[in-house]
Amino acid sequence: MIAFGPVPSRRLGKSLGVNNIPDKVCSFACVYCQIGRTLRMELERKAFYEPELIFEEVRRKVEEAKRKGEKIDYITFVPDGEPTLDINLGKEAELLKTLGIPLAILTNSSLIWRGDVRDDLLKFDFVSLKVDAVSEELWRRVDRPHKSLSLEKILEGMLEFRRAFKGKLVTETMLIDGVDYGGEFERIADFLAELRPDIAYIAVPTRPPAEEWVKPAKEEVINRAFQAFAERLGEGHVEYLIGYEGNAFAFTGNVEEDLLSITSVHPMREDAVKEFLRKANADWSVVEKLLREGKLIELEYSGKRFYMRKLKSREKP
Repeated sequence: MIAFGPVPSRRLGKSLGVNNIPDKVCSFACVYCQIGRTLRMELERKAFYEPELIFEEVRRKVEEAKRKGEKIDYITFVPDGEPTLDINLGKEAELLKTLGIPLAILTNSSLIWRGDVRDDLLKFDFVSLKVDAVSEELWRRVDRPHKSLSLEKILEGMLEFRRAFKGKLVTETMLIDGVDYGGEFERIADFLAELRPDIAYIAVPTRPPAEEWVKPAKEEVINRAFQAFAERLGEGHVEYLIGYEGNAFAFTGNVEEDLLSITSVHPMREDAVKEFLRKANADWSVVEKLLREGKLIELEYSGKRFYMRKLKSREKP
């Protein structure tokens, strides 16, 4: 299926997906990939589908959504492999722009060192770049890239792209358990400060990964990454993507649901939680109840207490 959705997306609102790469052709074989193991490692760009076919499939889906009164915020290239391996990507973007809907793409950044790939990505309104590591050893362990790729060239390509790109740029950093990150979060934060993404997302695997040993990073590790990124980028530019549905920061009047919704996006400091409860005419017993039920956890960082929604995979049934 080339076009699918629209589906709800925390990053993109209602997103109509475009699957422009057959399952599963990629330049990485990430240990956490939630599509499964890479079937064909590729580095050379090639044609997979006729651009006109992709356009027609998407146009049909857009018309169908309009008939049903469904909103589409973005048409998003989010395939079963790496979208920039498609040599017709730029042409497809130009055709789809005629539909009058903003275009988004989620890429692993592996080919952004190429000028033709950067030119294609400039045609999009929203670009998400993967930044799992800026250290060679960790990058090769987690993302398992094609042996010919150079991390240094990829990072340089990202910075060059940023200088030319006028749309919304976000990054995504996937964290897994069993990895010694050491000072990597600070090194990634330094790179992100230079890249200046609108939002730096911190993610964990939420569906079965390619390798059975892969588990989501522990909450303490996720919080440490958040604090390191926020210190360099500012808190408003860092968010979690840890698999929770619902509208973050949408105050529904249900104080428990609202607190869990906010803390699934980023950790709340103790004083912020108290202020939130005061505005909601609630007291600290709400937090104690959520802690007892295993839905919220308490963390410490730099001598301050933080509260974060417990990861689903570790929640009590």
